[in-house]
Amino acid sequence: MFDIRLIREDTENVRKRLAMRGEADYGVDAIVKLDEKRRAVLKRTEELQRVRNETSKKIGALKKAGEDTSSVQEKMRKVGDDMKQGEAELKEIDGELQLRLLSIPNLPLESVPHGADESANVEVRRHGETTAFGFEPKSHIELGEALGILDFQRAAKLSGARFAIYKGAGARLERALINFMLDLHTKEHGYEEVLPPFMVNSETMTGTGQLPKFADDLFKIENTDYWLIPTAEVPLTNIYASEILGPGDLPVRMTAYTPCFRSEAGSYGKDTAGLIRQHQFNKVEMVKIVKPEESEAELESLIANAEEMLKRLGLPYRVVTLCSGDLGFSSAKTYDIEVWIPTQEKYREISSCSTFTDFQSRRMSLRFRREPKGKPEFPHTLNGSGLAVGRTLVAILENFQNEDGSVTVPEVLRPYMGGLEAIRPA
Repeated sequence: MFDIRLIREDTENVRKRLAMRGEADYGVDAIVKLDEKRRAVLKRTEELQRVRNETSKKIGALKKAGEDTSSVQEKMRKVGDDMKQGEAELKEIDGELQLRLLSIPNLPLESVPHGADESANVEVRRHGETTAFGFEPKSHIELGEALGILDFQRAAKLSGARFAIYKGAGARLERALINFMLDLHTKEHGYEEVLPPFMVNSETMTGTGQLPKFADDLFKIENTDYWLIPTAEVPLTNIYASEILGPGDLPVRMTAYTPCFRSEAGSYGKDTAGLIRQHQFNKVEMVKIVKPEESEAELESLIANAEEMLKRLGLPYRVVTLCSGDLGFSSAKTYDIEVWIPTQEKYREISSCSTFTDFQSRRMSLRFRREPKGKPEFPHTLNGSGLAVGRTLVAILENFQNEDGSVTVPEVLRPYMGGLEAIRPA
């Protein structure tokens, strides 16, 4: 949950940094008023409690002396009623305050460029030349269907729009990418592989910021408190929720392959065909839990880890810093990696690497100690796609296609493909 003390003690700065996101009001004034009301009710209730405690002792002394205590006891009943009323009021205020605090996004870091939308994102660097062909290139949809490795029509029969069936070399290529990514992260980048649950409860979704704001973008299992995960970030980051990590436990670096499930409620009409935007897709995720002073350097290494895969695959890409108006709800700073898609003649997001500072750790009550008996602190959390597998497959099909309709398999993937050098039409 957003730190109420920060709003209370530095209201103008909070309001200013939230305004960077492009929305005028996140209810900061209402939160300040609720907080003031809560403290006033709490003070009054605590004073009533003090009076009741002192009077209880007085009643005991009066009874011991044989004096009548009926009038004092009647006053105490009124005090008790007032206390119950105050406690009920506190419970109501706390509920509203918590809901409002959970609905406030993270504060952008000072290094985040100002801007209203993606048009203000800042390009950091490019790697590789955009692919040029001596023939008219085909889209991944055309290639996948012609090669017999993707079937969108039968997937729609099974499930509906925004689903795909991978077959033969297509299914094997997807699996090869997953194994390649996990091997690179675990053997060279220092991550521990984890296989988490693919369904989590509401508390877990709230911890990383998916709830309550993005309920419409998620899939919920009817008549349960289970949600299908939209990304492995959710279960991985929450593994240590409500715990205090000890000295030497940080940094934590984890990677996981999971399927991801998203309703795409906010993307009506966008990328309705193909693999770019699906209800179910595969992704390899990287998650870090680190000391606050290490957060900035860990973000840079996170983006480098994601870039390394594209370099080894030989895919052209660029890195951009998201502006304040394009930041995700929980993010304090985000780099996007965008891979070149020839038939769209533009770069498309394939990885998003973010630092959340202590935003998520506060929501999930995750803390750490520097010393055995030191004061618990909130660590910083980070995560990045390493990579979105389906979009990587799209980029491979489109960038490595040949005039005869075949697709060259990148060299680093051939050991995972049984030595296959090219996917050819049946």
